[in-house]
Amino acid sequence: MEEQTITAGAAATATNEQFEPLILAFCCYWCAYAGADLAGTSRIQYPTNVRIIRVQCSGMVHPNLVIEALTKGADGVLMIGCHPGDCHYLEGNLRAKSRADAISLMLEDFALEPERFRLEWVSAAEGPRFAQVMTEMVEQIKKLGPSPFRAA
Repeated sequence: MEEQTITAGAAATATNEQFEPLILAFCCYWCAYAGADLAGTSRIQYPTNVRIIRVQCSGMVHPNLVIEALTKGADGVLMIGCHPGDCHYLEGNLRAKSRADAISLMLEDFALEPERFRLEWVSAAEGPRFAQVMTEMVEQIKKLGPSPFRAA
C-alpha cells in the first residue's frame, strides 16, 4: 500500500513537470498592453503560455470574466492595469482593485487556489517588469498544477 502511494506521488510530480499552463492576461490598453509591447520590441523573453486580452481599462474586467476563464480551462488569470494614480480613466484601477477582492472571495466558492488569480500594476515603460510578472505567474501555476476545471 505504501509503495502505491509513493508511485502515485511520483507520477503526479512527473505530470506537473510536463504540464504547461494556459494563462490569460487582461491588460489595460494604456499601460500594461504598452508594457507588453515594450517587452516584445526590446526582445525580452517571457513564457509563451500567456494569452493577452487587451481591455480599455483594468477596471472594466468584470469578476465573471475571470471566473468564467478559470472554470472553462484556464489555469491562471492575470489582471494588469496602470499604477494607482496613473489611470487614464481616473479611478479605473481602483475599481479593478475592489473587483480583485471580490474575485478572491469567489475563488473560494469554486474551490480554486487564490494563487490562480493575480492583480498587478505595470506601466507602459515597464517592459522588463511585464516579462517578470508573466514568468513568475507561469512558475507559480506550474507548481499548483492543472486547473481542476481543465478538460483532460
